[in-house]
Amino acid sequence: MAGDIPFLKDMRFDYGAPDALSPMVRRVIARNPSAFTFHGTGTYIVGRGKVAVIDPGPAYPEHLEALMRATDGEEVTHILVTHTHIDHSPLAAALKARTGAPTHGFGFHGGGREDVQVEEGGDYDFAPDYRLADGDAVEGDGWTFNAVHTPGHTSNHLCFGLAQEKALFCGDHVMGWSTTVVSPPDGDMAAYMASLHKLLSRDDAVFYPTHGPPVRDPRPFVEAYIAHREMRDGQILAHLAEGPKTIPEMVATMYADVPRNLHHAAGRSVLAHLIHMEGTGRVGCDGTPDDTLAVFSLAR
Repeated sequence: MAGDIPFLKDMRFDYGAPDALSPMVRRVIARNPSAFTFHGTGTYIVGRGKVAVIDPGPAYPEHLEALMRATDGEEVTHILVTHTHIDHSPLAAALKARTGAPTHGFGFHGGGREDVQVEEGGDYDFAPDYRLADGDAVEGDGWTFNAVHTPGHTSNHLCFGLAQEKALFCGDHVMGWSTTVVSPPDGDMAAYMASLHKLLSRDDAVFYPTHGPPVRDPRPFVEAYIAHREMRDGQILAHLAEGPKTIPEMVATMYADVPRNLHHAAGRSVLAHLIHMEGTGRVGCDGTPDDTLAVFSLAR
């Protein structure tokens, strides 16, 4: 059920054209729409004159040229990456080559090349020039970011808090238009829930997700995200109270309102819930959890 989150889907934009979202923030959207990217990757340009670019996006030459046009007459001094999915980080190398700006991120992609891919896949080539840990500051001309480590969607996911506008560039951790896929082994539901609660301790005035429109009342939105995941836990427990079940059996009912081509991705999130629930002693598994034939039941 998606109705428990007040999703935001109204966006007016032109591909490749910069939109001013605040006095310090512009966004250029790449033409890579999909079931996981919504209209495409929103690359953010922060500052004026000497600017930072957040999530350069997929390795599309036309998107690189759009970013160069958007920053014509300015200097790109920093490139920041929230995480290493191929819709976020690959263009960083070409943008660095054109501008000379160093890259900043948490580190390498956390999953191995054999990981199950349910969305845009991992960028195994990205290696930041500067590795950031939780709380690290990145300073430029008139702007300061603080890195917020938010593992869950990926182990190397960072958000970036812009001090001057109390804005959080939240990557895929929170997306206004949809819930976030959490796919093991790199995706971790326990870490994801902890990272959502972490945001509740902040006083951000606006979230800028990489996909979808800004979230301008972030606290109740995060609370709705948390409630949604808790609801999924409750659905799983209710299914297992009827008897042992496989993930496909549960997904068919839990996600009956979701197109079937997205059921595999939904199953990965259900798996993440089940691994978390097994770790907290609520659920048991007969077989290997990451197997469609594995049978789950309530813990005895």
